[in-house]
Amino acid sequence: MKKSLIALAFGTLALGIAEFAMMGILPSVASDLGISISTAGHFISAYALGVCGGAPILLWARKYSLKHILIGLVVLMAAGNLCAAFSSGYWMLLLSRFVSGLPHGAYFGVASIVAGKLADEGRGSEAVSIMIAGMTVANLFGVPLGTSFSHLISWRVTFLLVGCWGIIVLYYIWRWIPHVEALQDTGFKGQFRFLKKPAPWLILGATALGNGGVFCWYSYITPLLTQVSGFSAESVTPLMVLAGFGMVVGNLVSGRLSDRYTPGRVGTVVLGILSISLVLVFFFSSNPWCSALLMALCTAGLFAVSGPEQVLIIRVAPGGEMLGGAAVQIAFNLGNAVGAYVGGLAVTGGYRYPALAGVPFVCVGFLLFLVFYKKYQKNY
Repeated sequence: MKKSLIALAFGTLALGIAEFAMMGILPSVASDLGISISTAGHFISAYALGVCGGAPILLWARKYSLKHILIGLVVLMAAGNLCAAFSSGYWMLLLSRFVSGLPHGAYFGVASIVAGKLADEGRGSEAVSIMIAGMTVANLFGVPLGTSFSHLISWRVTFLLVGCWGIIVLYYIWRWIPHVEALQDTGFKGQFRFLKKPAPWLILGATALGNGGVFCWYSYITPLLTQVSGFSAESVTPLMVLAGFGMVVGNLVSGRLSDRYTPGRVGTVVLGILSISLVLVFFFSSNPWCSALLMALCTAGLFAVSGPEQVLIIRVAPGGEMLGGAAVQIAFNLGNAVGAYVGGLAVTGGYRYPALAGVPFVCVGFLLFLVFYKKYQKNY
């Protein structure tokens, strides 16, 4: 495996811990700050909204080399997480989470292009999946580690580790990523020209709705596992490892299959499976074994669809590849923000109901991806 792809994956590892660790430490954060679980869910939404606000960074930085853009984004990521670690209250942590999210989408947009340029012939989807793999490894090891630290020491240690890891990522990007020239500058308006076509909107809509539906359920996974499925608080850490394992497998298998069967077909099938899985979560989450297995299936699907979405948006955005790559992360996190909010409303009926609330979102996402596959996949 190329060192350059590993360096890119190190960056998504940091972003993955920063984004997903909040689900595992949510009760600890709420208790420490003296707020409710649903209010603590705002920290999930703040990060997601930061991702949405970070895309304009690429409009200003489009003339710089891709390597230099990556370095700047990692510096911002490290700074945001260090501020989160030392936050003194609700508002400071909310702002720190927003700042931490700013480089997220931009990093994925630039890293996807770099991964594609560094990939071997015919293995572009797999290279992007390796880049994304850092985020899945974050859920396999980083998030459970952060959950453990929140129980043993403090939830603040999680963000401190991410900030320190960002400094390490900075070194490896500088050392292992070769110089990659800036993309052809199509001008400010040229960055948006691809949005005049329907294909990108189908992908972005499927991303926002599909991931938003999953996050209705996943944002409140810890109380679901402990209060509905009957697992102890100590069991949450190994269960988060299982969820992370599902993400790793889903992402890597999806990358291989996308190069073989097209990303459109893989994404459509995965969203169909997720629609059914969330319904099953609602009905069978009271059974601990079923709940754990369905959790792994859903998290595998969450990242099995991410790779195809990231690859496709680059292909359908000629002249605006960086913005397109960031836009799919905006859609992903906008869906997450809405999903966390809708899940918070549904949770008043019980911790099973966020999964049910997510089903219509995923179903519509499936239909959008199906339309893209039938009408446009052959062109890309």
